[in-house]
Amino acid sequence: MTLNCVIIDDEPLAADLLSSYARKTPFLNLIGAYNNAVEAMKGIRENDVHLVFLDIQMPDLGGIELAKLLPKDTKVVFTTAFSQYAIDSYKVNTLDYLLKPISYEEFVRAADKALEWFSQLNPNSSKLYNKDRFIYVKSDYKMVQIKFDDIIYIEGVKDYVKIFTDDGQKPIMSLMNMKKIEESLPHGEFLRTHRSYIVHMPKVKLVDKFHIAFVDKMIPISDTYKDEIQNYFDSHTLS
Repeated sequence: MTLNCVIIDDEPLAADLLSSYARKTPFLNLIGAYNNAVEAMKGIRENDVHLVFLDIQMPDLGGIELAKLLPKDTKVVFTTAFSQYAIDSYKVNTLDYLLKPISYEEFVRAADKALEWFSQLNPNSSKLYNKDRFIYVKSDYKMVQIKFDDIIYIEGVKDYVKIFTDDGQKPIMSLMNMKKIEESLPHGEFLRTHRSYIVHMPKVKLVDKFHIAFVDKMIPISDTYKDEIQNYFDSHTLS
């Protein structure tokens, strides 16, 4: 899912910095950056804007006043040097309140809140990922694109998942649980074989009763999932 966003800040350097953050965040589509809230309203009205990164103290029209004029489904992340407006900010469509100077990590964390909010609003949003045949995950403060076709298997390790791919790169680690990533993958193509493993079934070349074998890993098949795994192989076996 891609979120259309705008940046509104009367300080050109601040607007440029946040714009650079938006451009390198894969799931954000920057519609425009504005130094004036009145000018920004035209861009917002002409586009389907999901998310606004909005300064508070601006001439002519302040950020909180502008937020009250936005469509109800447009969410706001306030970006300001002043902490005293935090309480007032949550009376409008606020997802987060970032104090300057803003790091990219803080920016992405706020953007991710928006992505989660819109994903919950649209329960079919995961199908958009499936249609595109890739997902994005956070790893080492970066957003990493992973193509479904590159995934071999996924291993759950405490609060993290390790995503093993066939592109020769080291596994990608991301802070999330197995249930969340399982819901992002096309079911029937990716199957749970064990509480700690999800396997990309078209990648499987060798299997026995208790394990799926890869070159450098034996993936266990637990009793909980063995029937579904067996059904998969039955449906793909010539008799």
